[in-house]
Amino acid sequence: MAKHKIYTMSFGSVYPHYVTKAEKKGRTKAEVDEIIRWLTGYSQSELDAVIEGGTDFETFFEQAPEMNPNRAQVKGVICGVRIEEIEEPTMKEIRYLDKLIDELAKGKKMEKILREDALEK
Repeated sequence: MAKHKIYTMSFGSVYPHYVTKAEKKGRTKAEVDEIIRWLTGYSQSELDAVIEGGTDFETFFEQAPEMNPNRAQVKGVICGVRIEEIEEPTMKEIRYLDKLIDELAKGKKMEKILREDALEK
């Protein structure tokens, strides 16, 4: 089966769309970056290098320093698909990120987006 088109797309080519979506709703690039760093474990300098370097989505997630274990707390529907039902690992990671950016754009507090309440359990 052929890979989904998003896997081969450059993360840096999609990243501005995440930022634009957030900024249209009064949020910031810094908040987008914080979400991505929380999810993947990339430092800001590593994230900047990925954005500039043309790394594709599949490699972006494969090489992530440390995927946040609390990402499993991210639930719901994104692009008409329930995240909990996605079986393909890379697509699930992509949809986690999409959902987190959606939550930011919808005005959720960063503490809720970053599942800080899950840390207390």
